[in-house]
Amino acid sequence: MANTARVVLVMMVVIEATIMRINGVYGLSMGYYLASCPFVEPIVKDTVNSALDKDPTLAAALLRMHFHDCFIQGCDGSVLIDSTNGNTAEKDSPANLSLRGYEIIDDIKEQLEQQCPGVVSCADILAMAARDAVFFAGGPVYDIPKGRKDGRRSKIEDTINLPAPSLNASQLIKMFSQHGFTAQEMVALSGGHTLGVARCSSFKNRLNKGADPMLGSEFAKTLSKTCSAGDNSEQPFDATRNDFDNLYYNALVRKNGVLTSDQTLYNSPSTRNFVNGYALNQAMFFLDFQQAMVKMSLLDVKDESNGEVRENCRQIN
Repeated sequence: MANTARVVLVMMVVIEATIMRINGVYGLSMGYYLASCPFVEPIVKDTVNSALDKDPTLAAALLRMHFHDCFIQGCDGSVLIDSTNGNTAEKDSPANLSLRGYEIIDDIKEQLEQQCPGVVSCADILAMAARDAVFFAGGPVYDIPKGRKDGRRSKIEDTINLPAPSLNASQLIKMFSQHGFTAQEMVALSGGHTLGVARCSSFKNRLNKGADPMLGSEFAKTLSKTCSAGDNSEQPFDATRNDFDNLYYNALVRKNGVLTSDQTLYNSPSTRNFVNGYALNQAMFFLDFQQAMVKMSLLDVKDESNGEVRENCRQIN
């Protein structure tokens, strides 16, 4: 009972702070669809929950897709657009080829077009789906303002701005600061890696003898065993790949970070204290993560002057 009360209190604080920050900005609001499409929230939640009941690994996929969307041209659903003969879209970038879960967004969009055609943007659907996926996996409750419009640009060359798995802490801090995030917010968002896996191709460079002094010797054996099955073999980021918790940070403390960009957060003096704090205090991680996620969901939001509501999330109107 006490835990429930704490979660509700934290959620109210986050929502109140968010409203204070974004009230009147971008034309977004918590109740944006209250009159125009009142069933949007249960449709998104029920569809996400149904998909994750069948395949819990899709929680990580939806969260990652939302991140990859927001870091390129803002949270505008551009990662959902298919390539055409005249344009190679973001989703066909090497950094995005492993993204999954598009069919969930398509399913939600189809249902909403039947209920309230031309009202709910694909960008909002993706942001809500990622939020609900985090909660399904045991993560914090949080809400986001709605009213984003869908972007009209999706180009493979833009994905060069996605953080690479080989970046060190200084490079990550610089990249995230360009989007307005502090070093602590970057570490909190990195905690999204508590869900999902990395493929061997993203970390095998660490396994060459002496290549990565940050890598623990025993964990190096684990990663080598994973890679023995091929470049597409998968290594969970922590011991509970489908549960949203703080074990990711505990893994970093033990030198068991899968990617260079993971382990560097503990090895760098500029971010180590944040990792230690989240490893010791899951509630603090949850609070900082939900606040950072709300902030991320507002990156370069499009309005009616430079966006649209797509009829089909895979193509521009």
